[in-house]
Amino acid sequence: MNLPALADLLASRGLRLLPGSYAVPVELLVQLPDATIARFTARGTTLRLRTYAPDALTAITIPAECGCGDHHPQTGPSRVTLSRYAVPLAERTLDGELEFGWRRNEAGLLRLPDATTHFLALLATLPTRELVGVA
Repeated sequence: MNLPALADLLASRGLRLLPGSYAVPVELLVQLPDATIARFTARGTTLRLRTYAPDALTAITIPAECGCGDHHPQTGPSRVTLSRYAVPLAERTLDGELEFGWRRNEAGLLRLPDATTHFLALLATLPTRELVGVA
């Protein structure tokens, strides 16, 4: 599975994979049906799902290396990310050390299909909303 395939899978469940998602290590930004933003990360021995208000997303512009405007545009590409001031509305974690006996960085080594299974399971534990096809 790759990110485009994951985007299709999530779309079939009424969810939208957002730019700023990565397959290695897994970090997903997903817009839920109610416009809430879910951020799922797999780091160390922890899988973490946090939800944020829709206005928590921001775009940052990466400056061009030289910035002179002669060789490159003065501004580089934009990237979608969570605002550094965003406060989570809810958080769910899965402690891989307790659940699976992980010792070091096994969460960060998860392949996208395995991480997606955990993402959907954690998503199903959030307070009931209109999460189409998630349960």
